[in-house]
Amino acid sequence: MPSADSSTEDTLDLRLPTEVLALFAATPQYGDSASAPGLPERPAGCSGVHGGPACPSRPADLLDRVAGWPAAETSAGSFRLVPVRLERDLALVTGWMNDPAVARFWELAGDPGVTEGHLRPQLSGDGRSVPCLGVLDGTPMSYWEVYRADLDPIARHHPIRPHDTGVHLLIGDAADRARGLGSVLLRAVSTMVLDNRPACARVVAEPDLRNTPSVAAFLSAGFRLGAEVDLPGKRAALMVRDRALRHLL
Repeated sequence: MPSADSSTEDTLDLRLPTEVLALFAATPQYGDSASAPGLPERPAGCSGVHGGPACPSRPADLLDRVAGWPAAETSAGSFRLVPVRLERDLALVTGWMNDPAVARFWELAGDPGVTEGHLRPQLSGDGRSVPCLGVLDGTPMSYWEVYRADLDPIARHHPIRPHDTGVHLLIGDAADRARGLGSVLLRAVSTMVLDNRPACARVVAEPDLRNTPSVAAFLSAGFRLGAEVDLPGKRAALMVRDRALRHLL
């Protein structure tokens, strides 16, 4: 499972090809409400994002409609999460995943089919994980996954509370690195979660312990180190932002 540790380290200076820019122009802009569709639908009994086929028929609201969360005003500008659309965003996310720094942690380098294979189960799943672009002042510049940690494999390795909500992320542009932007956006997104998910008492993440800049970014964003956890493929720092401490840290 990809880790959140690429928040400050995984980047790519990507220039989009003309045909991709034309596709963006033909679809609603990232700042428009029309660009944030509702979550997929599926009935009870269908398997989730880690399992079998989707069978849409009922609204999936396991994350309280990420698509409708309002933008956050930050010191870096207006920031919102926009759920991924394959037809619009696949080339962009694929490019980011092929940056060596990103690939080191996400392990999704390859052709667009590799990225699509990672995104599509989330998009057609039960809504427990929502892949999003992070859009800053109208420009997509980061990739996020907001997920139900209590319904995720991480819960097999560490005590997770009901409605704990996790985040994975990477920042896609080299110009956005090493200037504190990761901490600003982590605080913004975790605040979005707490503001829009009243049942959620904690926002969690599991960066690789070896990625000290990432761990530092989480600490600067109001997270605390909850534990060290052995996960498949890495030893992780379980970072926690508590609702009860959100105004103190």
